[in-house]
Amino acid sequence: MSLRLLKSTATVGAMTLVSRVLGLARDVVIARFGAGAATDAFFVAFKVPNFLRRLFGEGAFSQAFVPVLSEYKTRRDRAEVRRLADHVSAALGLILFLVTLVGVVAAPLLVYLFAPGFHDNPAKFHLTESMLRITFPYILFISLTALAGGILNTYGRFGVPAFTPVLLNLSLIGAALWLAPHLAHPITALAWAVLGAGVLQLAFQLPFLARLHLLPRPRLNWGDPGVRRILRLMTPALVGVSVTQVNLLVDTLIASFLVSGSITWLYYSDRLMEFPVGVFGVALGTVILPHLSRRHAGSDPEAFRRSLDWGLRWVVLVAAPATVALVLLAGPLLTTLFQYRAFSPYDVTMASRSLITFSVGLTGFILIKVLAPGFYARQDTTTPVRIAVVAMLSNIVFNLALVVPLKHAGVALATSLAAYVNSGLLFRALRRSGVYRAEPGWGRFALQVGGACLAMGLVLGYGRGEPSAWFAWDGLRRTAHLAALVIAGGLTYIGTLAALGLRPAHVLEAPGT
Repeated sequence: MSLRLLKSTATVGAMTLVSRVLGLARDVVIARFGAGAATDAFFVAFKVPNFLRRLFGEGAFSQAFVPVLSEYKTRRDRAEVRRLADHVSAALGLILFLVTLVGVVAAPLLVYLFAPGFHDNPAKFHLTESMLRITFPYILFISLTALAGGILNTYGRFGVPAFTPVLLNLSLIGAALWLAPHLAHPITALAWAVLGAGVLQLAFQLPFLARLHLLPRPRLNWGDPGVRRILRLMTPALVGVSVTQVNLLVDTLIASFLVSGSITWLYYSDRLMEFPVGVFGVALGTVILPHLSRRHAGSDPEAFRRSLDWGLRWVVLVAAPATVALVLLAGPLLTTLFQYRAFSPYDVTMASRSLITFSVGLTGFILIKVLAPGFYARQDTTTPVRIAVVAMLSNIVFNLALVVPLKHAGVALATSLAAYVNSGLLFRALRRSGVYRAEPGWGRFALQVGGACLAMGLVLGYGRGEPSAWFAWDGLRRTAHLAALVIAGGLTYIGTLAALGLRPAHVLEAPGT
């Protein structure tokens, strides 16, 4: 069981790795625009449709749709599954069309909502508004892409949805290199790239749905029991995901009042922190949700519990060393990847501060990806909402307490602390309800991982040297030194785990399976 989960996670992780590597290449290219008013404007214009994508796309919709679809797949015939896909696609498409129409018309209001600090800079405000009108329809295409991805994931075709984000990265890279030089406002090329990528991502997945004979033929039927159940499950899930996105809204809103460049520094540091979250956390969460849903539909609570425990062990095994590495290598990473042309050493210094404080919350972010499916798979979307509300309020309190002394780094630290509030409460709720019970061996496992992280940290801390030296090196030397550090750190971590007695069998198979 766990080997199948690991293989599926590895497949998704590998495809996501390709996407994230290209995402880093994309950010390297975009970093040539520097860190200022224009890039702040684009990142806000891009953040708004991403905000809604997480509501209508892989957020609330997927959390409600995948468990119901898994139940139909397990207990009903293929014709009923096709009817569900037809009716859900029509309902979602209509809602998204109306949301898109309102969003394009209300672009100025959205800029006021997401970045009120831009109002004091009319040029920056109007640039954000014009780009938002271009990027907003992305929500329509990417949410329908999430629908297609949910079907493919439920039928075990994890690779295709995981590869799809590559198209966004390629589109942005192409636009930055070839379209931007021909426009009066070069940064607007990135907005057009976002819109084009939405169309490409949806078109890419349709042939794979056709091969499964599950290509939706939209037919509106609000009375379909499956559609009504998904909408009913979506309501609390929508509130829950909204709470998470409100956290991001609060972060952007506060950062809009800080000095120009703050939003851009937060963006680049968040992107590096999101690398392990996307490659591993999202991959594990994507795979474990349909798996847990099938275990719940098959009334197998012991297998459900073991799968959850297996996922948590992998979170600790991967997130702990990733946190240590990001904290210690924040400066070298940002210097090597982004410190070219208009992105200055000062920008690296400022972005490294927020990367360190973001990285503190890495384990919490990934834990949420594994713990939340423990509720969604049982079609309990209410409990995570209540917990998310507490996390949102915590984030606001943390922001107000930390933004004055730490500036943009305080915004990042508040987000990290709120992630631990969220994941901690999710874990406690699963334990109290009896859904999860820890398998034997966690104490020894934690000591092994802790010892390996300590050894790796000593190697990285000694090898990174002084930050000023990295600024003086050329790109080739930076890359070679960083690669050597990553390899040395990785080998030290793995070697120390082996020396402390951790064997592959201990994590490849969950205990008792």
